[in-house]
Amino acid sequence: MFVWFLWKSMKVQSINPFWVRDARCQTKPSQEGHRMQSPHKKTTKITSTAVAKLCVCDLLVAQCDVNCCCDPDCSAADFSVFTTCSVPIVTGDSRLCSQKAAIYSLDVEANPPERIFKLIDQVNPSVFCIYTTNYKQALSFSSPEMPTSENFDQFLQQFGSASFSAEPDSWNMNTDAQNPSDANENYRYEYGVPIQTVDAFLRLPSPVVSSWCSDANPAGFLVNQATKCIRSVSVEKCGNIQAVSMLFYINSSILAVPKSSQMVNITVQSVVVQSLNGMRTLLNGSDVLRLPMILDELCINIVLGVSYHITYTDAGEIIEAAASFVLGAINKEVLSIQQSFEISFTQVNTKPVPLSGNPGYVVGLPVRAGFRPQGSGIIQNTNKYGQLTILQSTANQDCLAAQGARAPVLFGYNMISGCKLRITAAMTCQPLTQTILDLLKGQSFPEYVASFGSSQAQDVLDWVPITHLHTSEQSTCQIPVSLEIEVKWTKYGSLVNPQARIVNVTAMITTTTLKQLPSGRERTIPITSSVVFTDISSPAEPGYKAWPTINVKLPFDFFFPFV
Repeated sequence: MFVWFLWKSMKVQSINPFWVRDARCQTKPSQEGHRMQSPHKKTTKITSTAVAKLCVCDLLVAQCDVNCCCDPDCSAADFSVFTTCSVPIVTGDSRLCSQKAAIYSLDVEANPPERIFKLIDQVNPSVFCIYTTNYKQALSFSSPEMPTSENFDQFLQQFGSASFSAEPDSWNMNTDAQNPSDANENYRYEYGVPIQTVDAFLRLPSPVVSSWCSDANPAGFLVNQATKCIRSVSVEKCGNIQAVSMLFYINSSILAVPKSSQMVNITVQSVVVQSLNGMRTLLNGSDVLRLPMILDELCINIVLGVSYHITYTDAGEIIEAAASFVLGAINKEVLSIQQSFEISFTQVNTKPVPLSGNPGYVVGLPVRAGFRPQGSGIIQNTNKYGQLTILQSTANQDCLAAQGARAPVLFGYNMISGCKLRITAAMTCQPLTQTILDLLKGQSFPEYVASFGSSQAQDVLDWVPITHLHTSEQSTCQIPVSLEIEVKWTKYGSLVNPQARIVNVTAMITTTTLKQLPSGRERTIPITSSVVFTDISSPAEPGYKAWPTINVKLPFDFFFPFV
């Protein structure tokens, strides 16, 4: 019965041999790699070289187990009578992408038979494998601490709320315990990494299961978020609720880079006070800390909204953090409030791309356009008047003199421009064609146009690709003479306040045949560019609910004798 229990214990360990679990069994004296830990010690991680010392079939103490090729108690004479290896391969956790594996086999052709041992690098082909682990408790099962009369109050404080999560010490924040190879590594924030603070991480409250606020949501680097949630409040306890105080959101400094001692304080950028009827007033002194307080049966200065703005460098370092607050007041009848939270990021020494409407286009503002490299978002020119342009007419109408002069395409404005190109007999077809194309399209003609005036660069689906058309004749030399851009747009949204939305853009190049000129002769051809905006909106019809119909069958003589 003792051997069966020991085998069951080893079976449990063999599920995850990468970790040595606690076991209440007898240990082998003075045998390196086989000594079990006491049941009260913490879980220990096995290194890649120690996998050769693991043996899940070693059940007998100080004795050789039959057909257990990894048992250190077995000698060469024991291996010679083995028929097979009961455990041919011993590995670490099967979920890791790369790990050490111990291979055991028997060479039956040798006299006497010998055991063959190999230590190889095993690669997991699964795309869902674990590349590295930074959470020590992730691959093991730790024994939970049982509640007692001494620690009950501590558990109640930790798990007694509507929602809870792991404490920050579960993150590997101990810089003294880092690997020696990481000592000289330059840390920086990467996309999605939680923004670390002195005590934990920057919290952005959000609803988790229900609509109630949970303060365990970390703010990810470069992840713009906007959340709304409900928080329980009362006038009597408003001064004791941390989540409705400005101090709760600015009292913890942000680490400039992960695992560093350089800190960035969160400054107050603006404070807006909202009255009970919803009117908002911007305060002049934004550096004044306003804490919740009770005044005439009202709780004032409670936080209704927080907006973080983080400034970072291209090296992934946070250099500035600011917070804007919306404060309000509640009376005794209010039992809960709705809070809103936002966070945005701006790279230092850069300016945001200006919009041309929000959300729809505004007539007279430039059409937004850009390029999309493979696997990336839309890249735009910082000059909003240089994103989509056409040829600009000049006073002398000379195309070669006007090369480089561009006019922006403004939404809703139909435009036409042109110039005259003088062609001599010395000009060849191919260089002339390229010169005219550069003249019509400019140095960089965009690939996409924003559907709305406020389309974001990362939302690729909000951008319309430009369709290129080409009309030409059958001849040996075709030169472009015109570029016609047609922008089709429609009215989108409410009938009361429709928004202009671009749905299709085509750019058509028209070419003509260039005949060889006699020597000493010249020819002048016109080069034109035009933009046409076409409204393809369907006639707007207000929608009303249908009048209810009465489907009642009456007797044929119901109105007798009147009818």
